[in-house]
Amino acid sequence: MNQSTFGVERLDVEQAVQERYSSAARSSEPELCCPTHYDAKYLDILPQELIERDYGCGDPTCYVDRGDAVLDLGCGGGKVCYIASQIVGPDGRVVGIDMNKEMLSLAHKYRQEVGDRLGYHNVEFYRGRIQDLELDLDLFDTYLRENHVTQADDWLRALSASELMRQERPMVATESIDVVISNCVLNLVDPSARNMMFDQIHRVLLRGGRAVISDIVCDEPVPQHVRNDPKLWSGCISGAFVEPELFDAFHRAGFYGMEILHRQEEPWATIEGIEFRSITIRAFKGKEEPRMDHNQAVIYKGPWSSVRDDDGHTLRRGLRTAVCQKTFQIYSQAPYSDQIISVSPYQAVSPEEAVPYDCRDAGTRHPRDTKGQSFGRTQLPADSCCEPGECC
Repeated sequence: MNQSTFGVERLDVEQAVQERYSSAARSSEPELCCPTHYDAKYLDILPQELIERDYGCGDPTCYVDRGDAVLDLGCGGGKVCYIASQIVGPDGRVVGIDMNKEMLSLAHKYRQEVGDRLGYHNVEFYRGRIQDLELDLDLFDTYLRENHVTQADDWLRALSASELMRQERPMVATESIDVVISNCVLNLVDPSARNMMFDQIHRVLLRGGRAVISDIVCDEPVPQHVRNDPKLWSGCISGAFVEPELFDAFHRAGFYGMEILHRQEEPWATIEGIEFRSITIRAFKGKEEPRMDHNQAVIYKGPWSSVRDDDGHTLRRGLRTAVCQKTFQIYSQAPYSDQIISVSPYQAVSPEEAVPYDCRDAGTRHPRDTKGQSFGRTQLPADSCCEPGECC
């Protein structure tokens, strides 16, 4: 379970997780999950075995929409996938990824039955590591068997073959997913692979897509002797993110608009005074476009006197803040749109006329920039200033 390198003991995280969840696939381990309540209407068609072998800490499916393409990281026995399948409907699709053969066997066991009950089949499962969503491990296993990999030269050729598989037959294609979900799994990944994991989540999402992650966080750093405990690691404790780290990881990978959707009030576990609890976070992809000026502005409604976003824009309550088109489009959608009034120019600026514009410290937008410098209309109110259907 622990590896020794130059006399230094190091926990083999993947082995600890594999062994624990292989056992949990065969018999239920209630201590692996937080109390989680799913909408009962989605459980009616699921076999009891799937319900009993579910090990989660939240319900990210609450934030899945009809028609979505969904990717479930660490899908286990497939319960969350089969719930998402019902939500997205026949026009959506659900992909489950897990590295544990026993868990995937459980997921595959009921795939035909659940699909027949629904009247459509829109769920597929793959064996892979969630920090490497390009390499299909079953496909790689086939290569290893067929090429009799037994020595170093064979292994080097196998590594080259795996890179070719990632490029030509990626397990999950780039920009193919509307929403990535995960339920108490990211904390099980070795910290050395976590940057890669968040980069992979970003890669597979469509522009405007989102990640909705339920996971375990802690309020203080976990000491090394706890991190070296295989049972505590595989039990979703030792590998917990310290609360700010989860936001930092999304930000580093290029996400924006991170927000807490749910946070467990009472700790799920406490070790040496450190509290561990469930949290559900949503983050969005889509700030990769260039910054171009289209004479657009936004007004922050409040209630704070000012706020600062992930890209460094400061919005002051009630003021017309100048923004580039990319930022304007981002603010016009969730999670910002409820707090923002979008102000478009009277005369649209064509892409050919737009100029590069870094709006992070641009300040306010003069009304004449929006209306046009030569705007001189005079229009007095009619008998009623109310618009049709409005109540003054």
